[in-house]
Amino acid sequence: MNLNEYQQAAQRTASTKTTDDKILNGIMGMCGEIGEVTDILKKYLFQGHEFDREKMIKECGDVIWYVAELAAGLGMTLEDVCQLNVDKLRRRYPDGFDPERSMHREEGDV
Repeated sequence: MNLNEYQQAAQRTASTKTTDDKILNGIMGMCGEIGEVTDILKKYLFQGHEFDREKMIKECGDVIWYVAELAAGLGMTLEDVCQLNVDKLRRRYPDGFDPERSMHREEGDV
């Protein structure tokens, strides 16, 4: 399955219909799911729990679902979003990650 096939399959389960609702649902959903991911890590680091790899993988999938929802609301495919991100990173770090370039970004580099 490629990213666009995933996005199309994920949208089958979306209850939202409007662009604005998809954007809002995507953003709020990501925030909630990131909280769940963080909670797994918190329990591992500070509460003596075993690291729950399987639960982390499932929550990661939920985060991706909401990213797909947000992208749909923005009128973008996941593949387009990923390509734009890789292009940005190649411009920012042409030779791979560089702490100096990270701390001193060029004007307009977001």
